[in-house]
Amino acid sequence: MWLIFFWSVFVFVLVAIGGYFMFRKFLKKMPKQDGKSILDWQDYHIEKTLHLWTPEKKELLNELVEPVPEIFRDIAKQKIAGKIGEFALAENAEVLTEELIVKGYIAATPKRDHKFLRRKLNEKNIDVTPYETYFQQSPS
Repeated sequence: MWLIFFWSVFVFVLVAIGGYFMFRKFLKKMPKQDGKSILDWQDYHIEKTLHLWTPEKKELLNELVEPVPEIFRDIAKQKIAGKIGEFALAENAEVLTEELIVKGYIAATPKRDHKFLRRKLNEKNIDVTPYETYFQQSPS
């Protein structure tokens, strides 16, 4: 009897966790007032700036997202690349610079992960003082 009870609770918890993540994805796919969703804009920014990504810049992005668990790494890279693309389009950048990548990385990262982000930037010998304003802003 206890086995059935614990198994039922375990299955319910797994379904609830999966439902939570599916609901979050559903909300991000919902169109905003401009007719595009958060994911649509992210894909637009990536597509428009894809030609700016050199192998060195891709490698830098891969190194920066190493602290992210492997299950979520691809999603994190997409979100960060979308934010980098947004900044690059806003500045009409001809090439992606380390500054743009770090700004997008910080802006796309939730505040709760800023401690790990700072540690990773220090490992890469990147000075974070010029980017302090981005640490104060909440991710969009």
